[in-house]
Amino acid sequence: MTLALSETREGSISLSAEKDILDFAKKIDVIAMGPGLSRHKETQELVRNLLKKINKPFVLDADGVIALTGHCDILKKRSAPTILTPHPGEMSHLVGKDIGAIQKSRERIASDFAKKYKVILVLKGRQTVVANSRGDIYINRTGNSGMSTAGVGDVLTGMISSFVGQGIDPYSAAAIGAYLHGRAGDVAAKEKGQFSLIASDLLDKVPQARKGVI
Repeated sequence: MTLALSETREGSISLSAEKDILDFAKKIDVIAMGPGLSRHKETQELVRNLLKKINKPFVLDADGVIALTGHCDILKKRSAPTILTPHPGEMSHLVGKDIGAIQKSRERIASDFAKKYKVILVLKGRQTVVANSRGDIYINRTGNSGMSTAGVGDVLTGMISSFVGQGIDPYSAAAIGAYLHGRAGDVAAKEKGQFSLIASDLLDKVPQARKGVI
């Protein structure tokens, strides 16, 4: 199912699509935004506008996270849950620190950001950190290095969004999503090997990963 939207000359979603998105958002339970979105100036502004105007849970990844660079205070004003799923490179844009500094203090940086901006922060990477504004932290132990390939993070965005849409509380949805995402990657790696993994391999193993867990 798709929703046709106005686009910029470069082919990204344009600001003129805002009304159509706002109207459509009345019918849905959760919004995932970011993967493949582009860093076009107009599209990035659209992301910020939607965060301000749609009082529904958001899951932001990739270019959706980048749109918040210099604008994180938008998050403090939202009453609906917001889940951010940056990798260390995207996190460096948000907090103004280099990737090395982030990797040395993953738990602290994730927790501090979540508390300050009242969000759920999923800092991806080896032992993904999931933190919320109450100070809860989950460190994920599933997953493998073969998952550091294009599209795998997009699968996580979809999984977390799906769990939120099914009524699971957002922090639990993020933690469960991280766990099952890594578990699916581990199942896929046993079959294909870590070196050969692509995102669709992991996606195919999500049902198997869920067995006995949910």
